[in-house]
Order: sequence, then C-alpha cells, then structure tokens
Amino acid sequence: MALPKRRFSKARRDKRRASWKAVSPAISTCAHCGASVAPHHVCLACGYYRGRQVLVIAAKEEKKKK
Repeated sequence: MALPKRRFSKARRDKRRASWKAVSPAISTCAHCGASVAPHHVCLACGYYRGRQVLVIAAKEEKKKK
C-alpha cells in the first residue's frame, strides 16, 4: 500500500480543514401562525404551506370541537 513520502505540515492540514464548519439550520417563520419552520416545509403548528392548509392538525381540530 502506498504511503506519503513526507508528513503534511500542520498549516497545510489545517488549511484543508478550515472549511469544515458547523452550520446552523436555516429557520424561517410561518406566515400564518408565526411559528419557526424550516424553509420549504409544512408548518407543523398550523399545517399551512405557502398560504394554503395542507395538513389537518389533530390537536387543533379537538380545540375547535370544544
């Protein structure tokens, strides 16, 4: 198996690893209820996506019945 002839310096190694950053997930707010939501996903609090109701949330239905 092939081995490197010389050891990589710390600077060269760290330059390569400089772009490995932890990225926080993108979060936007729901236009209907204001809850935090991942972009391009249905809001789990109210069930709306792009101004239309796509999901019927069971907890919300129970509140309406009472």
